[in-house]
Amino acid sequence: MDYSFVQGSKYLIGIPHIDQEKALKISHRFGLSFSLAQTLLARSLDDEQQIQDFLITSVEQNVHDPKLMKDAIKAVQRIQQAIENKEKILIAGDYDVDGITSSSLMLMGLLPLGALVNFYLPNRVKDGYGLSSKIVQKAYDNGYKVIITVDNGITAFESAVLAKKLGIDLIITDHHRPHDHVPDAFAIVNPHQIDCAYPFKYFAGVGVAFKILSLLYEQQGMQIPGKVIELLLFGTVADVVPLTGENRYWVRYGLGYVNQTESYSLTVLKQNSKFSKPELFSTDIGFSITPQINALGRLDDAREGVQFLIGNNASEVDRIGKILLEMNQSRKEIEKKIIDDIVAQVESGKIDVSKNVVIASSHDWPSGVIGLVASRIVGLYGKPTLLFHLTRDGLAKGSCRSIPEFNVFEALVESKDLLITFGGHSHAAGLSLKIENLPILQERLQDKVAQELTEFDLKQKLLVDARVSGLEEFSSKLMQDLRLFEPFGHQNPQPSFYVTGVVLVKKPQLLKDLHVKCSVFSDGVIKSVMFFNRPDLFDVLVTQADEPFDIVGQVMHNYWNGNYSIEIQGIDVVKTNGTV
Repeated sequence: MDYSFVQGSKYLIGIPHIDQEKALKISHRFGLSFSLAQTLLARSLDDEQQIQDFLITSVEQNVHDPKLMKDAIKAVQRIQQAIENKEKILIAGDYDVDGITSSSLMLMGLLPLGALVNFYLPNRVKDGYGLSSKIVQKAYDNGYKVIITVDNGITAFESAVLAKKLGIDLIITDHHRPHDHVPDAFAIVNPHQIDCAYPFKYFAGVGVAFKILSLLYEQQGMQIPGKVIELLLFGTVADVVPLTGENRYWVRYGLGYVNQTESYSLTVLKQNSKFSKPELFSTDIGFSITPQINALGRLDDAREGVQFLIGNNASEVDRIGKILLEMNQSRKEIEKKIIDDIVAQVESGKIDVSKNVVIASSHDWPSGVIGLVASRIVGLYGKPTLLFHLTRDGLAKGSCRSIPEFNVFEALVESKDLLITFGGHSHAAGLSLKIENLPILQERLQDKVAQELTEFDLKQKLLVDARVSGLEEFSSKLMQDLRLFEPFGHQNPQPSFYVTGVVLVKKPQLLKDLHVKCSVFSDGVIKSVMFFNRPDLFDVLVTQADEPFDIVGQVMHNYWNGNYSIEIQGIDVVKTNGTV
């Protein structure tokens, strides 16, 4: 898609060149609002069958046979054998949302089949990430014959060797990209393996575990438990994997399920977040529900996280739910403190954001939150960001988040001689190295970005989906049609629109020194606009006075006191001459 660019207050805004006649035909053919017909074309959905498949997901079109996944049959046969022979199975998970939901999902799937199953979740601080040799040894000492990893294991080389030596069959289910070789395990189920024929590659760890359970239940001739669907939904949305293809189908299916059948643990999470709307959407899961589940990984005993999600004991769910509420609030405060610290270092010149990569570290930043903060820093400065917790024993344990133009995982592969551990995806990864190697890593990453990216690549860009000439387009019809584009998330974002020629109705408001609220007018229509976390726009809008300007935003349903209203969630503003 070709774009014309105008400079906004923060972003370089790309407006797509849309074939208006083709958009009109799509609008008529599918009964869609014109701006959403433009959105389809902006997202390269121009074939009638493509559009049909996007708007209406189906098992036949989107869900593939789990037997296509390498080692899936072998893994399921071994699990069946363990169930029949009453062999003990250990699920080895991880402490983040994906790992906890994956562990819960596998447990909820195996227990109804009569499996002798238990689970182990490492402590973030004491144990670190992944399957350690210590866990394998402990499993052997306690008589386990099978270990199933979920959301980890693809780099568990030493642990796999020990498992084989002790006679334990190790089944790895993971979604992180393999290194140049894989562990010597009984079975490895990971769609990113080069010789894996499964058509869809972009599951979260919980999705890979789900495919194993799907095949297991299919061969047992049984229906998979509904709670498994809820856990699949939580883990998929929380891990920010692409909500396309099969992920899109299962998140849609999961939202339909939880809006009909609400578990007690979900009820508690909704109460904690003061969620009052009559229906959950994927964005609600991502912003209100799963951040609380993320706090589960910071519990002293991560097993309580699984206990909470399974929800068999209401009093225990209530007790843990209160802890999550407190921990999530504490997490927000810690995040804000770290962000304020980094911004202060930027303003003082200690951190130079004119460089290609932002790298910062501290002994005081907890490792459990720096990944979330790194995402915020990418949003603030538009540069690949690596943040590190410095340990007392001389290690830097970090999380990195990247921009779409830069594959941070491939960059780390090229610097693996400096790294003790690393793993992840193109846009997000975790790593550890000796503190003295941080400057070398920074220099290498700076050079790689300089070699691969242009000055244009490094500018913060916002590609809108359609240009809208008036506010009258933002109607109840548009809101109804938007439901066909759900669920929104990574690689299927909420459509954003470029609205031309609006004027302020009255002076804007600055709320909590963070958010800017205003009302705009165009062609007889007035809409409320809220710019979250953009206090910089207050002065911009005040000086705009009654002069017309353009805005970029998303159209949202605001639910208040039992009623829905349509408002705009603003992202940026542009003066009518294309500058600010």
